[in-house]
Amino acid sequence: MAMTAEQIQAMIATAIPDATVEITDLAGDGDHYAARVVAESFRGTSRVAQHKAVYQALGGRMGGALHALQLTTALPEGTSS
Repeated sequence: MAMTAEQIQAMIATAIPDATVEITDLAGDGDHYAARVVAESFRGTSRVAQHKAVYQALGGRMGGALHALQLTTALPEGTSS
């Protein structure tokens, strides 16, 4: 069963409470999404670690209930690195 954008957003927001999460359904099929996750808690972590945190938030649903996720992570704008 496919996941909704709201389910994906809620799972990420629960696991990364300071995150701003934007989800876009890329194909309109509930199976291919893009996610932009911006969080101060990513500061000092590698891009790989940031992506792992998001995938962990999805609790193993990648490749199953969630077929494809185009993921972008970032620090909030206006903050120094």
